Amino acid sequence: MADAPAPIVIRRVKKVVGGGHHGGSWKVAFADFATAMMAFFLLMWLIAATTKEQKGAISEYFNNPSMMDGRATAPSPGMNGPGGASTSLVKLGSGMELKKVTMKPADPKEIKRLAKELERKRLETLMKELRQAIEGSQALEPFKDQLLIDITPAGLRIQIVDKQNRPMFDIGSSALKPYTVEILRELGAFIQTVPNRISISGHTDNAPYGNRAGYTNWELSADRANAARRTLIAGGLEENKVAVVVGLSSSVLFDKAHPEAPINRRISIVVMNQAEEASISGSGKDDGSIGQGLPEGASVAAPDDAPAGGSPPAPASAAPAAESAAEAGH
Repeated sequence: MADAPAPIVIRRVKKVVGGGHHGGSWKVAFADFATAMMAFFLLMWLIAATTKEQKGAISEYFNNPSMMDGRATAPSPGMNGPGGASTSLVKLGSGMELKKVTMKPADPKEIKRLAKELERKRLETLMKELRQAIEGSQALEPFKDQLLIDITPAGLRIQIVDKQNRPMFDIGSSALKPYTVEILRELGAFIQTVPNRISISGHTDNAPYGNRAGYTNWELSADRANAARRTLIAGGLEENKVAVVVGLSSSVLFDKAHPEAPINRRISIVVMNQAEEASISGSGKDDGSIGQGLPEGASVAAPDDAPAGGSPPAPASAAPAAESAAEAGH
């Protein structure tokens, strides 16, 4: 028993790495942050509570704290000596006066030019949409070669022309062919979506026509334009969107080299721009402006005109004009 070995005792020591007391510096930093935030929100509350006149007075005070006009070059005398609080009265609203900026008046010519450019871009967009509508319409797609679309000084022009074996009207009559009715009704629904008013003009070739005394290509072209108007309205176009219905006979030929070509027999629909509409409507007075710019003898059809076979429309008085001027407007 006395020779028994002594037990081995292993002592484990736990080491603490790092640690130690860091002090309270973070508390000071947090207190400074809280004070700054309180001051910030107090400032926001004061700004929200002041009126425009008070804000202007504050702005004026910091711009000129002295009692004299102009910027101070020395500390203003105050109750507590130089540099102290000023006892001068501050004129309310003066800060607002300092913020006034003199605006240069816009050039009327530049405004007019920009307005014309904007309207032309809008008409170009309308032309693209109409061409896409024609391509996507099963009713219009077979006749797309008879629909000519372009932009003129008067606005967006849509022309429906005759073909050799596909005329729009019966010979010597204002009776529309069934497919022409379909074309015009489709166009009427599309034109209704734009705010502009339209003008409608009828054209013939130069072949002499006259089945009774006093009824010529002038009256025939006016009757055909009016027949197109009625069909557009049947297709959904509002009646008050039609500004002018006029017959131009063969005074404005499409193919001048071949006056008897079928393409000269056509209906022209112009979605008028603002300038053209203003020149036609004037100031709401019947000053004869509708007849201006039309060839001599042009017939302006009334909305109640009867088709061919009824009494011929009375020719309107029209001022003589060059052929190019009539083509630009119609």
